Amino acid sequence: MLKDLLNKRKPHREEHRTGRTGWLRAAVLGVDDGLVSVSSLMMGVAASGASTAAVVTAGLAGLAAGAMSMAAGEYVSVSSQVDVEQADRAREQQEQKDDPEGELRELTAIYQHRGLTPDLAEQVAVALHASGPLAAHLRDEVGQSEDTAAHPLQASIASATSFFTGGLIPFLGTLAGAGTARLVLIVVVTLAGLAGSGLLSARISGTSPLKPALRLLLGGAAAMFITAVIGQLVHAVGF
Repeated sequence: MLKDLLNKRKPHREEHRTGRTGWLRAAVLGVDDGLVSVSSLMMGVAASGASTAAVVTAGLAGLAAGAMSMAAGEYVSVSSQVDVEQADRAREQQEQKDDPEGELRELTAIYQHRGLTPDLAEQVAVALHASGPLAAHLRDEVGQSEDTAAHPLQASIASATSFFTGGLIPFLGTLAGAGTARLVLIVVVTLAGLAGSGLLSARISGTSPLKPALRLLLGGAAAMFITAVIGQLVHAVGF
């Protein structure tokens, strides 16, 4: 009876966050880039003494250009990763065809290196070769798995959407009108957005919120400061 019950039990599954790596990286990068790029652009133009209309126009141009650039860049980058994965798969398939015994010894050596005894490592390798040698080699030799597979379109959409979302936040700074108040409000809302982005990414990835938020805050603050200084210099020179 106990044996029958055990056989009927569903396999235990745990929720891990590795499968979120691709789109989470693209989304966090997109929000961060949107916040920092658009706010820095607006800060530079505002610091030069330009009108609110000019600041908003520059911000909108940066928002549209940045979102399209992030989408295209992520798609091309992740597509290159897919090409590498497919090349590795084709190579493993050919090696399985040319030298199956050698591939079996290679997999056995991998399991021995991970701590299994020679006899047990060979048993595991033989069993996996019998059920699916390509999957075993891609996972344990190359490091490919379904959870870490590259998805270009997913990364592209996540990057562009998050950039656009993050890039909208600095526009709240234009509510202060012109002058120093406008610069201060752009900085405040951008830093608040960066902190929120860090907290959200930490929650999604399951890590401590302090380090991600601090990284985003310091990086964003440095970018805005440098761009504002450049804008002031341009204004002082009289361009």
